[in-house]
Amino acid sequence: MSRFPKRRAASGAIALPLLLLAAGSGAAQAHPNPATPDSLRQIQTMEPRMGPPGTEVSLYTENIPLQARVVVGMGAVGTGFEELGTGDQGEFGEIGATVRVPEDATWDRAVVFIIFNGNFAPTGLTDPFHVTDSAGRVQRTGVIVRRENECVIFEDRDGYAYSLTGAIGDVRPGDDVIVEGTPSRSVACPEADTIEVGRLEPTEPAERTHPTPLR
Repeated sequence: MSRFPKRRAASGAIALPLLLLAAGSGAAQAHPNPATPDSLRQIQTMEPRMGPPGTEVSLYTENIPLQARVVVGMGAVGTGFEELGTGDQGEFGEIGATVRVPEDATWDRAVVFIIFNGNFAPTGLTDPFHVTDSAGRVQRTGVIVRRENECVIFEDRDGYAYSLTGAIGDVRPGDDVIVEGTPSRSVACPEADTIEVGRLEPTEPAERTHPTPLR
């Protein structure tokens, strides 16, 4: 598995409804290669799936079309992207990289890692990575969409779904809330990651950056 060089300055953006403007990187120019989430290959392995700024994240995939140059970026849904490093694809099409979550990444939105070719056309996308604070918590703003049996499903403003446990009170579908808590892999509700809620407060409806969940 190759290791990518240290983070460089942001060098581009794309006209996706997805991606990616890391905090503090400034406005990015629209890229002429449009794409949709359905047109991108899913990066097969990402470890770990959550952690604070500075966390090293290993990516590996074998399903990306052959390309002479590989660029890895990171950011939040609905914006541009910040370039983290470059590398080459293996002889058999495999791509392996270790990149570091930037120190200015914030805990209030999930981010994704994306692979581009040398022309900055997007070719692969990860599942969401949850940037945490130093205590291992995340903050999300969104709406309660379903409550049945043991599952309380919350959808954030980027369209990502979470199962809520812990201090959730008597929330009902349609309630707009701000959630703070500890993320983990879901057991009871496997269609969504879990947030063990430590604080939940009502809020005004948030503007949605994506109308439906990305996955």
